[in-house]
Amino acid sequence: MANRRFHYDRAFEHYLRANAIPYVAVDEAKRALTSDRRDQVLPTKLKSFDFVVYSENGPNLLVDVKGRKHAGNTGRSFQNWVTRDDVESLAKWSEIFGGGFEPAFAFLFWCDAQPPDALFQEVFEYGERWYAVLAVKLSDYTPHMRDRSAKWDTISIPAKAFTEHSRPLCDLL
Repeated sequence: MANRRFHYDRAFEHYLRANAIPYVAVDEAKRALTSDRRDQVLPTKLKSFDFVVYSENGPNLLVDVKGRKHAGNTGRSFQNWVTRDDVESLAKWSEIFGGGFEPAFAFLFWCDAQPPDALFQEVFEYGERWYAVLAVKLSDYTPHMRDRSAKWDTISIPAKAFTEHSRPLCDLL
């Protein structure tokens, strides 16, 4: 496993390994940006995503993991906020990688206890914590974005849109 500072990233990597899903963890400290194409200008500051996740049936995923706390009860209040920089950087990475790669957010919800079966389809335990995974393709997220906080430059999508467009990660693979 890569040296991951946040428990959400470690839990997500555990999920990938436990489900035998091929991936490459992105090490932000060792990434290099170059371009041999004269028409492609790469930004000097580009936020990294977390994982390249390989799919057998569809496009490979460029995954940015977003950890959120969830009560784990039947309430459908899913925090799905991200920064504007998250969206812009993930879109730019998609351009850099080109065809065959789909950018997506993987929302990892940390629950106080094992959530009810009806609330999530993908639930797992890691490090004595319960997690649930919901993924949203960037192409499904961006049309519904709404400003959340001007101070923090965060955005989110309405609960109805999140429920409609979020999927178990395995459905995207």
